[in-house]
Amino acid sequence: MKKRVEWFSERLRQDVQVVRWGELGTPVLLFPTAGGDAEEIERFHIITVLSELLEQGRVKIYSCDSVAGRTWMTKEGSLEHRAHVQNMFHEFVAREIVPAIRQDCQNEEIETIAAGASIGAYNALSVLCRYPEFFSHAICMSGTFDLAKVIEAKLTEDYYEASPIHFVPNLEGEKLEKLRTRFALFASGEGRAEDIGESWRAAHILGSQQIPNRVDSWGADWHHDWPTWRHMLPQYLNEFTKKKSGD
Repeated sequence: MKKRVEWFSERLRQDVQVVRWGELGTPVLLFPTAGGDAEEIERFHIITVLSELLEQGRVKIYSCDSVAGRTWMTKEGSLEHRAHVQNMFHEFVAREIVPAIRQDCQNEEIETIAAGASIGAYNALSVLCRYPEFFSHAICMSGTFDLAKVIEAKLTEDYYEASPIHFVPNLEGEKLEKLRTRFALFASGEGRAEDIGESWRAAHILGSQQIPNRVDSWGADWHHDWPTWRHMLPQYLNEFTKKKSGD
C-alpha cells in the first residue's frame, strides 16, 4: 500500500523523496507544512483518518519533501535565493512529480487534487493556479497565502511567479480560462493561531477573476493544528471524489 521513491532533481539540485499510499483512485498531492518531509502526514495520522477512502480505492495519496519550506525556515542563502527555490519547487512539482503520478496511475491525462495545511495550503493553491492543466482542485486548510506575513520574503520575479495572491490578478488568456474550470476550497478555523482573513483575501482575488472557490469557516473551536486538519481533509476528499467514484 505504501511506496517510497527517491531521485535527484536537477531543478532543486538535491535528492527528493516522494511517498505514495493507496493503489487506486483519484491522485491527491498532499503538501507538508513548513519544512516537513514526505512522511509527515503519516506521523500526524492523516493517513489513518483517510484509511476508509484509501481502502475503498477512492484516493491515492502522494506527498513530497517540503524543499522550499526548509529553505525559508533555515534562512538558507539570500532572500532572492529562497524565492528562486520556491519557484523551482513548483516547477519540480509540475515537471517531475506530476509525470511520476501519471505514470504510477498509468494514465497520462489524469488530473490531481492538490491539498495542504498552513504553508502546504499556499503550495496547493499555487500549483492549482500555475498549472490548471494538471490540477483539478485545491484543498487549502488554515492557509497562509502571503509568505511575507510569516517569513522573510521579497517580491522578486521568482516570488511573484510562485505567489498566487500576486500573479492571479494579472492572469489572462488560455490559462485563466482553464483555471475558471477548476475549484479552490478554503477551510479555516477561527481559534488559536488561525487567520481566516487569509482565506477570504485569497478567495476574493480568485473570485475577482471568476475562478470558482468557496470559504468554509469551522468556527472558534477549531485551531491551527493537526486535529483540525484530520477532521477537514476526509470530509473534503469525500466531497470531491464522490462523483468520480460513482458513489
